[in-house]
Amino acid sequence: MTRRIGSGVAIAALVAGGVTVTASAAAAAEPDFGPNVTIFDETWSVDDINAALMAASQEEEFSADRHQFFFKPGTYGSAAGQNDPSTATGIVNSELGYYQAVAGLGASPDDVTINGAIHVEPVRQCEANPWDCQQPGSLTRFWRSLSNVSINPIQRPVGVDADRPFPSGVTDPHQMRFAVSQAAPLRRVHIQGDLTLFGRVGEYASGGYLANSKVDGKIVTGSQQQWFTRNSTVGTWDGGVWNMVFSGVEGAPAQDFGPTANGGTGNKTVVDETPINRESPFLYLDGDDYKVFVPKAKADTRGHDWSTDAAAGDSLDLSDFFIAKPGDTAADLNAALASGLDLLVTPGVYELDEALQVEDADTVVLGLGYASLVPTAGNAAIEVADVSGVKIAGLTVDAGTTNSDVLVKVGPDGASVSDASDPTTLTDVFIRVGGPWAGKATTSIEVNSPNTLLDHIWAWRADHGDGVAWDANTGDHGVIVNGDDVTALGLFVEHYQKNQVIWNGDGGRTIFYQSEIPYDPPTQAAYMDGDRKGFASYRVADGVTSHLAQGLGVYSFFDQTINGGQDIRVASGIQTPKSADVRFESMTSVFLNGTGGIEHIVNDAGAPAVGSFASPQLVSYPPADTTAPTVAIAADPGAPGPNGTYSSKVVLTITGTDDYTPPPSLEVKVDAAAWQAVTGPIEVGNGAHTVLARATDAAGNVSTEASWTGTVAIVVVPDVPLDVAAHTQCLDEKAYIVVSAVNRAALAADIRLTTDEGTVKFTKVAPGATVTYLWKVGKKVADGKATVAGYTWKDGVGKYSTYPAPYTGSTCK
Repeated sequence: MTRRIGSGVAIAALVAGGVTVTASAAAAAEPDFGPNVTIFDETWSVDDINAALMAASQEEEFSADRHQFFFKPGTYGSAAGQNDPSTATGIVNSELGYYQAVAGLGASPDDVTINGAIHVEPVRQCEANPWDCQQPGSLTRFWRSLSNVSINPIQRPVGVDADRPFPSGVTDPHQMRFAVSQAAPLRRVHIQGDLTLFGRVGEYASGGYLANSKVDGKIVTGSQQQWFTRNSTVGTWDGGVWNMVFSGVEGAPAQDFGPTANGGTGNKTVVDETPINRESPFLYLDGDDYKVFVPKAKADTRGHDWSTDAAAGDSLDLSDFFIAKPGDTAADLNAALASGLDLLVTPGVYELDEALQVEDADTVVLGLGYASLVPTAGNAAIEVADVSGVKIAGLTVDAGTTNSDVLVKVGPDGASVSDASDPTTLTDVFIRVGGPWAGKATTSIEVNSPNTLLDHIWAWRADHGDGVAWDANTGDHGVIVNGDDVTALGLFVEHYQKNQVIWNGDGGRTIFYQSEIPYDPPTQAAYMDGDRKGFASYRVADGVTSHLAQGLGVYSFFDQTINGGQDIRVASGIQTPKSADVRFESMTSVFLNGTGGIEHIVNDAGAPAVGSFASPQLVSYPPADTTAPTVAIAADPGAPGPNGTYSSKVVLTITGTDDYTPPPSLEVKVDAAAWQAVTGPIEVGNGAHTVLARATDAAGNVSTEASWTGTVAIVVVPDVPLDVAAHTQCLDEKAYIVVSAVNRAALAADIRLTTDEGTVKFTKVAPGATVTYLWKVGKKVADGKATVAGYTWKDGVGKYSTYPAPYTGSTCK
């Protein structure tokens, strides 16, 4: 049963890690959210809240336990020590651990105020002197979240950390630490002070996400390698390493990615407005009633928006949902979906022997507390039909030990139904291939539905954990996008064995991309894309005509303990058609460690990232197209005969090439005619001809003209070739018409000789044989013309030719 509060008899609220916390039994019945949801209200003591939170924060990285904590509207903790956290008492103060989600139940984040901190600290690898161990630091601080609360930051070290001579959990007054990497979002949070995103002594951190939030003070990023902030309001921003991206952020720092005026390099990419976004659905209290608010999609937005009125979204009664709890089967969940219910998936691990079938438009599937779906029979975890407006949020999918072709499939092959104003949306969907066990999946997420919105995706082929090896946790691709007009906001895809992302649809848009290519190719030969070294992380298909990606980082670490020190390379981190309408902005490649590296950032552009933390940048791609295309004319036949003329019609094929796509447009000018577009091969017949051709590319560059000249004198070869002749002659003072024919065909022929005096037929005349006939006319015959016809047959096909045979008359005396 759900752990909740009220007046009355004391109950055990949480038992975890050997800690038992007591609270008061509920006075009124509430929904059954299962055994892994804890709901606080103001009757809970601060000590009990902290004990519950801390007990759950101790999970191992690949634990099967899941936890969701909710705060009902109210104020928790004391603000008395806010100016000197070292002396503060009575604060809500806990670390946030693996598979632990904390959220408020208010309609606004400000409905739940926490005086204290729910913070994330790095791994303490070197206990005595943490400065000596910058990693793993926060590089593995995954799978945890904080949302829909307002925090007045008062942070102190807690638990084991509090007893250290140099605790990790110390911050400045009015500052909270959230030192995380992937799959650890901050959403709909109000920080009434400062926020730091890295460890106290600068431990490494790699990739976080902040959305629809307000930070009144400063955000300090320090050693954070990359971070994505979307549709938020911030005071000031400080720091960052390689790839800091802001989309629709009030108070965002100035764009400075690339070389700076002072000779350094900037790391910040700023997109003024987010082109399309939809905030995550969330559970909240409307009075005493639990509801799920489902925000509407919005276009061209900036700043945070915590509205919950009808214009901002739809408030769904809990009766619209099937509340899934651990032990429920795929059949149970699919029956609920088939009946028209939405799904609220409470914390736990759900083994599925068939995919969840989402067949109705506007279905909501909302996970709590990192609820995890595990296919068990080589099936997908979720399949969405050819419908629009589906919302899937807050779920983790673990590949099973039997290979799945795809884990999450959005739309069937060839899906066409979509609504740009109500896109199917995946929010905080996290995929793992390996880690808990040797998972296998060819493709993790496949998007076929047009206009799909991906908001904070982490697809991860595990680089550590159980069952992790090149031939164990196998996976080709993290994300394949086939639908047109798909948008990705915060796309993290790592360690797959081929292209991490393949984008086949037109009109795609990505804002922030973070990717590590696989650590574990054993050899270069095992990691080749045809004759190309390695697989580009971000691959835009050759046929794509429009695409825009901004803020991309691709990182390499070919582990020398696996490859034996071999020099393994990737030709480029990004591979794309070279087109003015397929654009990239703010890209970096980074060599993290190991051997080899990345030879170019995109295609053949950008410096190599090889050795010594090399981190070359490229501000934009492609460059302006100033190079003219080329054009060529190919003739068939390729050359004239010995007399310098062509004895048959000539077919001219005109081709153009350019180093950009699309191919150049082609024009042709034949003799004195005007220029016209080339629509196919050009045929020229009898006569002397001059043909010119030119190519023009999309940038307006025009090629040098190509030309062809030639004279055509067509020699007609009949179907049945005969040599024919006719004449008149006198014999015994009588005039005769004499007609003859020689069979020049390769087959026996029937030959007919015809004059005004009659017709004679010769059958099966052998090749090379001659036939002749004389017609006696009288003493005089006038000028005339005979007709000779030949017929052949082969394989049931007949051919026929006729020839005139003129003759001069004669008078015989």
